Amino acid sequence: MGDRTLKDQVGKKQPFESEAQAAHLNMLRTASKLAGPFHALFKQHRLTDASYNTLRILRGHHHTGDGQGVRASKIGCEMVVRVPDVTRIVDRLVGMGLAERCACDHDRRVVFVRITQAGLELLDQLDAPVNGLHQDTLGHMSDAELDTLNRLLEKARERVEDPDERTRR
Repeated sequence: MGDRTLKDQVGKKQPFESEAQAAHLNMLRTASKLAGPFHALFKQHRLTDASYNTLRILRGHHHTGDGQGVRASKIGCEMVVRVPDVTRIVDRLVGMGLAERCACDHDRRVVFVRITQAGLELLDQLDAPVNGLHQDTLGHMSDAELDTLNRLLEKARERVEDPDERTRR
């Protein structure tokens, strides 16, 4: 285990006000540190974490759907980290040629978003490096430790999770 606690790492002189505060700040610090290599990888491809996540969602709907695409509002609901403006992310992906908008056949007011071949190819190119980063960042932990961590993180979210998210499971 690391030789410095969060309290040491952030130069805190007094104890945290509670274990809950320490845990919360520890999760934030850990998420920030773990995200760094992913940010760097995505930046090489002019992507953000949110645009990469959006492409992954579009690919999932591409493989399981009717090819029509998915509504932007549904993309927002499926994001790992919620973002306020999915439309802006989609606009950027469309501008990069990685996604496209298409009208609904039976309701012209509805617009769907789908991944393009270029988007699929980019994700294919990123799959191995992303999986490698998962191993680099968390591969030092056993499967049992990771299972425990996953269960604890899910439990931590229980009280703050949206009711819509709970019913989607």
